[in-house]
Amino acid sequence: MCRVIAVSNQKGGVGKTVSCVNLGIGLAQEGKKVLLIDADPQGSLTISMGYEEPDEMEYSLATLMMNIVNDEKLNIEKTILHHKEGVDLIPANIELSAIEVSLVNAMSRELILRSMVDRLREFYDYIIIDCMPSLGMMTINALACADSVLIPVQAAYLPVKGLQQLIKTIGRVKKQLNPKLKIEGILLTMVDNRTNYARDISLMVYDTYSASIKVFGTEIPMSVRASEVSVEGGSIYSYDPKGKAAFAYMALTKEVLKEAE
Repeated sequence: MCRVIAVSNQKGGVGKTVSCVNLGIGLAQEGKKVLLIDADPQGSLTISMGYEEPDEMEYSLATLMMNIVNDEKLNIEKTILHHKEGVDLIPANIELSAIEVSLVNAMSRELILRSMVDRLREFYDYIIIDCMPSLGMMTINALACADSVLIPVQAAYLPVKGLQQLIKTIGRVKKQLNPKLKIEGILLTMVDNRTNYARDISLMVYDTYSASIKVFGTEIPMSVRASEVSVEGGSIYSYDPKGKAAFAYMALTKEVLKEAE
């Protein structure tokens, strides 16, 4: 039974892509078959996986979505990339920006991505979608096809305040497009436990949301190594396996797996 998890926050710089990479590869290390989908025109996930020039790729998520819009054969085999750490990737590039414009006039425009993802479910245990940092049409598409949403939030006041808007959007998508959608959990990232400020923010998130939304027990610590890893084109497990960020992401992986039991 495949689970589709959208990793979403309309605020950038909260550790969204890093969390996608390390959760996905963490699940693969636990023996799961994992597909990562880059749904951001900036191609951050694609670049983080070691593909440095996504704009030069002939096939990407944009290609597949245009195939669906134009009712053409899907070039899925040509689009999926196989990463050395055991996960598959559907890359993204700047062409995805044009897709958002094209979708305005498309039939069932919020469900284009779902029609593709539903065809891929039988081949994977987990499909993880890295959403763009906005609540535009691509993000709505991701939420419309996901089983759950994982929300990374930087342990700082403004990112936490921005959560309310995202939670409202998730509620609207659940009501109008995807009744099974739930929130996988809120993941606190870039936590500097040496400061009272970070501890206060953590408490604020727990107090505000934990009654109605799962807040992961795992917090991702502030780590220079974790921010460096995207240059290496792989996971924190291969770059800094004994570091605190690697242990944190493995703990997160275990929490996500437990949720599926």
